[in-house]
Amino acid sequence: MSNGFLNTIQSSFSALYRVVDLVIISLLLLISLHYYEVPFNIHYQLVLVISLSCFLFFGQTLNLYRSWRTSTTFNMISFATLTWVLCCTVLVMLAYFSKTGAVYSRLAIGSWFLATAIVMVVWRIIFRELLFQFRRLGMNTKPVIIIGATETGLKLAEQIRLNPQQGLTIAGIYDDRAPERLPHQEEFEISGTIDEGIEVVKSSNSINQVYVAMPMKAEARIMQILNQFRDTTATVHIVPDFFIYNLLHARWQHVGNMETLSVYDSPFEGFSLTVKRIEDIVLSLIIMSIIIVPICFIALAIKLTSRGPVIFKQKRYGLDGKEIEIYKFRSMALVQKDTNEVMQATKFDARVTKVGGFLRRTSLDELPQFVNVLKGEMSIVGPRPHAVIHNEEYRKRIDGYMLRHKVKPGITGWAQVNGWRGETDTLEKMEKRIEFDLAYIHRWSLFFDLKIIVLTIFKGFVNKNAY
Repeated sequence: MSNGFLNTIQSSFSALYRVVDLVIISLLLLISLHYYEVPFNIHYQLVLVISLSCFLFFGQTLNLYRSWRTSTTFNMISFATLTWVLCCTVLVMLAYFSKTGAVYSRLAIGSWFLATAIVMVVWRIIFRELLFQFRRLGMNTKPVIIIGATETGLKLAEQIRLNPQQGLTIAGIYDDRAPERLPHQEEFEISGTIDEGIEVVKSSNSINQVYVAMPMKAEARIMQILNQFRDTTATVHIVPDFFIYNLLHARWQHVGNMETLSVYDSPFEGFSLTVKRIEDIVLSLIIMSIIIVPICFIALAIKLTSRGPVIFKQKRYGLDGKEIEIYKFRSMALVQKDTNEVMQATKFDARVTKVGGFLRRTSLDELPQFVNVLKGEMSIVGPRPHAVIHNEEYRKRIDGYMLRHKVKPGITGWAQVNGWRGETDTLEKMEKRIEFDLAYIHRWSLFFDLKIIVLTIFKGFVNKNAY
């Protein structure tokens, strides 16, 4: 398939999305009116015209019809849903202020609102998957070049190779260094010098995506490269190296007319914060309604088999490193107070009761923490909270350790479903856990949370390191 034809298809996607969206809005309104036996009179014709106009306006404002090739599915459907919600809000406000609400069928309009939101999401997911399948077959692809055969650049090349559904192909990797100074690799050949790569972009109409993977310390060289690409129409992306990547969710902010770059920031701001909190409340209520009977039996078993309280409380670090008190079912014969020395449970630990051993192996001792979630102190998914004394110990020994506290601690997490739970008797085990915790913060999305919850059901409760 020729590049010209591919470009034609790519430029047509925006128009296709617009047409399909407008057809969905129109068709579902007619279906809803027909179902509730409401005539399509001048009032509903006006509603349709306003809704179509608003959707196109808000879609253009939110840049809904841009390329979502390298964005997540969640981001794509979030923008589509937000655009439709804004349209619905405008219609409701117009009906309210014009005092014409009584003219319309609330059932018909409400069904239309809901059905349209659902269908818009579903058709986008289906069409995106079809595009992925075409791209895996080598169609609808975009050639890109990588400037800098650094470890970061080679990792990017590997990700492009492993994710053909994104439709990117490597047209070349360019670097000025001698072969002996380059990272050892066998899969990717160096196509030439950086200047040769720039000339390839200038002379080619098909390569319009460039990834610059130079270390941030080479600022002068990066600026020189960027200035040379100003003489092209290519879109240039800066690939962050290890240092920049670890600036969690860096974003630009304004203080008066000055711009500042916030680093080590949380992913939960604005809309994301609302989504995360709704997720926690809704899922916690559903789960607690299911587990209420097992909780009662567990509490009774603890009370009948050992002395002491049913619930064990312990101070942990929560969001932003603030202390919180978490709840667990007591699993040891003696309740351990918060001291300067906290001993983790070990295999065949004499302190663990028979009931407690079962609870710890199956993670059922964590169930009371759903109360912490409803109180807003924890999330269902997030980095597991460590004892305060362990935090103070490992923050001195592991770089970036405290960054895990930029989000609320969780009942389960990405580290736990990947096997990094239980006793951390070596520094390497804790380092691995922190690596997965920070990866979760980088990658967070609603779908990622749901994936972790599903994985927890199948592989997160029992682990050889939990005792």
